[in-house]
Amino acid sequence: MSIHTHPEAHPEDPHYITRSGWLRAAVLGANDGVVSTSSLLAGVIAAGAAPGHVLLTGLAGLAAGALSMAAGEYVSVSSQADIERADIRREKIALRENPHIEEEELTRIYERRGLSPGLAAEVARELHDHDALAAHMRDELGLDEMHAANPVLAALASGVTFTVAGAVPLIAAIAAPEGSAAGILPVVTLIALAGLGGLGARAGGAPVGRAAARAVVWGAAAMAVTALIGRLVGTAL
Repeated sequence: MSIHTHPEAHPEDPHYITRSGWLRAAVLGANDGVVSTSSLLAGVIAAGAAPGHVLLTGLAGLAAGALSMAAGEYVSVSSQADIERADIRREKIALRENPHIEEEELTRIYERRGLSPGLAAEVARELHDHDALAAHMRDELGLDEMHAANPVLAALASGVTFTVAGAVPLIAAIAAPEGSAAGILPVVTLIALAGLGGLGARAGGAPVGRAAARAVVWGAAAMAVTALIGRLVGTAL
């Protein structure tokens, strides 16, 4: 048995939920790339690190962060996929051993969604005859092929976007005129965060302004805290 995909009624205006798998990982990776890299750089710059040390720190943070994000996404989404596969195996066994009970279970689900008992039973019977596993995956477990967990895609989206986005504050800090990196870095970072927040919201069909503001506020807070720690440590050393 397999899950069947269906053509959309409005292909020219697709639902944004179809992008949720890779979009979440991409937005998380890009945002974390900017925030973590710029915060790290803000800390070492505030501590008085030399330009060479700033570059080394930024490159190390960029590499470590991208690999960590990719590995984290892969492990996390793989765990989700394992759970989904386990539930599917259980449904297969239940359908093989107790098909009538499973059909009754589907009938109760449709009744709770508003169908009359007779219509719910008829719909459940028709779907069981057509593709029982697909019906239970969709209506009992909330799973379908379109939204199935994809660990490799999530890892690539997160790792690549982290690297690309994290390179922005690093380039800004290295290219800044001598003595001005501490002032230029926050400006470039906040602009990048606002752009990423708005871009992610637009791709997902969400309000742009709120997403951009949220990214800027949390990014500014992260940089401020690490810069303060860097200043205190640099002074103490």
